Amino acid sequence: MWRMSQWRIAWRAAAALVAGLFAMLPAAAQAPELAMFDGLKKGGWLLRIRDDGSQRRICLRTGSEFIQLRHRQPGCSQFVVKDEPSEIVVQYTCRGNGYGRTSVRREDNELVQVKTQGIYNGVPFAFGGEARYEGPC
Repeated sequence: MWRMSQWRIAWRAAAALVAGLFAMLPAAAQAPELAMFDGLKKGGWLLRIRDDGSQRRICLRTGSEFIQLRHRQPGCSQFVVKDEPSEIVVQYTCRGNGYGRTSVRREDNELVQVKTQGIYNGVPFAFGGEARYEGPC
């Protein structure tokens, strides 16, 4: 039978192993940078939804405004699936309000293609569109 001191040693070894594994995770998995957004012009953008022809104005400050188009509340967790110079894909979960997966593909610094799908308030959604820079917000 193990004594208390043996349990403490085993517990500390397991904790050190887990901490070491987290330290080896790439920085992008811990805090996504999404560098593609840095190249986009900041300011007012117009998103035209292909399915129904509707439009939405977006004031772009960081680029992340394109990720959660249906879920606008803060505090959602995000996981970067793809982070390349011309395309990003982010999956996110908003506790108690659903989840989504968004793809943003850059044509140039003033034009992007957006696709998003998920569940919002228990109802599925999916749409795609094109966003163009228009000027200051």
